[in-house]
Amino acid sequence: METNFNLKHTIDQIVKEKGIDKAIVLEALEQAVLTAANKKFRNTRDLEAHYNEEAGEVELFEFVTVVDEVQDSYKEIDLEEAREIDAEVQVGDSLGMKMDASGFSRIAAQTAKQVIIQRVREAERETIFNEFRDRVGELINGVVRRFEKGELIVDLGRAEAVLPHKEQAPREVYRQGDRIKALITDLRMTTKGPQILLSRSHPNVLAKMFEAEVPEIAEGIVEVMGVVREPGSRSKIAVYSHDSDVDPVGACVGMRGSRVQNVVSELRGEKIDIIPWSEDVARFACNALAPAVVTKVYVDDENRAMEIIVADDQLSLAIGKRGQNVRLAARLTGWRIDIKSETRAAEAELQQYASFDGSAVEEEEAQDVAGGEAEVAEVAGEQAEE
Repeated sequence: METNFNLKHTIDQIVKEKGIDKAIVLEALEQAVLTAANKKFRNTRDLEAHYNEEAGEVELFEFVTVVDEVQDSYKEIDLEEAREIDAEVQVGDSLGMKMDASGFSRIAAQTAKQVIIQRVREAERETIFNEFRDRVGELINGVVRRFEKGELIVDLGRAEAVLPHKEQAPREVYRQGDRIKALITDLRMTTKGPQILLSRSHPNVLAKMFEAEVPEIAEGIVEVMGVVREPGSRSKIAVYSHDSDVDPVGACVGMRGSRVQNVVSELRGEKIDIIPWSEDVARFACNALAPAVVTKVYVDDENRAMEIIVADDQLSLAIGKRGQNVRLAARLTGWRIDIKSETRAAEAELQQYASFDGSAVEEEEAQDVAGGEAEVAEVAGEQAEE
């Protein structure tokens, strides 16, 4: 009775600790006993194992077919002998007889234990895979556990995830035990179980952080239209409000910049430009180049290119350090952007019209006069011949 209680207790403990369906554990237990029994009897008998909830034990049954003449004593039984067990049995019926399951040897018991462990492990892997399958694209919290060849192994509670080196933001340094927030980018089932892949450099990391900080984004009032990043350095996020009374940029900035500052702190000081999105691509490009002020915009729809003119003192601001500002703006808009200062644009305009100055006109008139003289000479020659 004590053994039965322990078996019940063990099942309940596995279900609670591993979070596995009880039916899966019972199936694994029945399979374990059946495997051990088949090993003991060398697969010569037709056996079935069933868990008895009331008794708290796994019962083992041997099934034999009722025949007139026995040819296989392990799988057949004589009719007369069968009727001693069940008086109503007929030839061709299958008769089940309960066996003593306590006679397993130590090796058989060990086999049963190994099968249980294996089945529980498989069920646990499947449970973890199903849990995280619908969470790809979510932001998740974890704890850095160890480092393996440049990769971070992150403890998510019930599972471990991998943050590859290429998905880590530059200049971010972590130590064992540090808390980390990352995006689940992929989930793969491998021979060792489910592999959860994380990222700190993906653009959606920024979008999901703003979604967590800004209620208007979570409610759908403000929509994130685009995000571009150079992780660890600078990023731009374009936002649009579906409510005319809600300022999308102000909602993301928050009171005294509290909301955006929380995101900046989480990204270890990464600079963030919050830009109002516009259907007008020229206006959107001007917004994307902020904080620089744009003077003129020339749009080439056919080649999806823009030439943007800024004041001389705004040129370096518009281009940014090592071209970062204009590069991010071009990626955000999806258009090729060429920036010129007002002085350079004026010089280019003068060069464009240089062919229309006085010397060019005189040369053209001289060519016309020479052509006219040749034409007169031809006419005079024709008259002389006549």
